[in-house]
Amino acid sequence: MNPADIVTPIPLLAASLRLTAVPTAVGVSRMFVRHTLPRWNIPEQIENATLITSELVTNAITASGLTDPDWESWQIKAEHVIAIQLRVFDGSLYAEVWDRTPETPVRQNPDFNATSGRGLLLVESLAERWGVYRPHIGGKVVWAELPLGSAAEPPPFDPPHTPLLLPKGTRAKWGPVELQARQALLDRLMVTTLDRRR
Repeated sequence: MNPADIVTPIPLLAASLRLTAVPTAVGVSRMFVRHTLPRWNIPEQIENATLITSELVTNAITASGLTDPDWESWQIKAEHVIAIQLRVFDGSLYAEVWDRTPETPVRQNPDFNATSGRGLLLVESLAERWGVYRPHIGGKVVWAELPLGSAAEPPPFDPPHTPLLLPKGTRAKWGPVELQARQALLDRLMVTTLDRRR
C-alpha cells in the first residue's frame, strides 16, 4: 500500500437541532448546549457557548421568525425554520446557527439605556472569532469559535433503545399510521393500567 493512500480520519464531534423560529427556541437552544457539551466532556465552555448560541438564535428569530408572542401553529412556514449546530474540530468548539434570510447581521453600538442590540457585542467579546457564511442551500450561517483547553471526547455509546413491543392483534382501526400507532399504544397502556389495579 502506498503511504499516500493512507487516510487518517480527523476527529469530529457534531450535534445539530432544527427549531421553529419562535421566541421559545432560545430556551431550547440553551438546553441543547447544556446537554451536549457535558457529554463531550467540555465543561469549561458551557456558559460561553450557551450565551453565544442563545444570542445567535435570537438574531435568527428576529430575522426570520414569528416574533409575535401569540403566534399560531398555522402561521409556521418553511422560512420559519432555523438550525443549530455544535461542532468540535481541531481544538475549537464552533456554535453555528442557520436561517433562511440572506441579510448579514450588523453589530450595533447601543447606548446605555437601550434594551436590545447587544447580542453581537456579547458574541464578539466571548468568542475567539465569529463570522457569516452562505451555504449552497441558501440563507446564512452565523458562527462563533471558542478555543478548547483540552481535547473533547466522543460520548459513550448509549445503551440500545428497546422498542415497545405490542401484542399481536393490537391495532387501531382508524386514522393515519401515526394516529394508529398512538391509539394502539394508548389501548395497551389502558389494559396494563387496568390489570395492575386488579
